[in-house]
Amino acid sequence: MTLHHLSSTEPPRCPTVLLVEDEPFVREVTSLILQSAGFEVLTAADALEAMQIYDHSMGKVDLIMTDVVLPGCSGDELGQELRRLSPRIAILLTSGYGEAGSIAESLDAGTYFLAKPYTKRSLVEKIEQILAALPFRRVAAQAG
Repeated sequence: MTLHHLSSTEPPRCPTVLLVEDEPFVREVTSLILQSAGFEVLTAADALEAMQIYDHSMGKVDLIMTDVVLPGCSGDELGQELRRLSPRIAILLTSGYGEAGSIAESLDAGTYFLAKPYTKRSLVEKIEQILAALPFRRVAAQAG
């Protein structure tokens, strides 16, 4: 029997989040929170690393969660670049800076915002809300 035949009996995969955060402690804690909530998490420290990880993920990333302020380019710029590659990818921007209100008001469709600091519950609820709103994810989310 080949692996191809076995794949039809595999359970649906966990949603995958690409977490882009330049602060190591915040990246690690956020990754642990998301993993404990049942998400698969890929992590990157900056936009360049995020693009490399995304390129190698073979389309399995469901959501990009990125800090607005990153070394090299902003999280918003990263999101726009990834949206060019995958128009239906969901993007969650996070920020603890004062401009958070103006960011939240100027988001494109499929881009969401969560202010820092966030609680474990508010983070998980926001991501679940985003994934549930994606039409191509509903069937998989309901199956699990």
